[in-house]
Amino acid sequence: MKNLFLSAAIVLGSLTSFASTSPVTNTTVKVISIEDDYTEIKLEELPAAITDALKKAYPEAVITKAYKNEKSEYKLDVTVGDKVGNLFANADGTWIKQ
Repeated sequence: MKNLFLSAAIVLGSLTSFASTSPVTNTTVKVISIEDDYTEIKLEELPAAITDALKKAYPEAVITKAYKNEKSEYKLDVTVGDKVGNLFANADGTWIKQ
């Protein structure tokens, strides 16, 4: 009889450790969208220095769209083969990292 009570006490004691709750932490993720101030321009409006620099650096690249901001920095949507990307340049054809 003692063994029965002792067994029951051990079983019930072990069940309480499984029923414990763990603290829940809430994390908040903030997404910040930075909109660049580039306005679309015609491809003919690109400075020759930029098109020459592009031909030199990426001979197979095709410019699909061009944009310009207030600082006279240019954003180029470029396609090379099946890859699409953006390049940034100054008016003198110097590449900018962004």
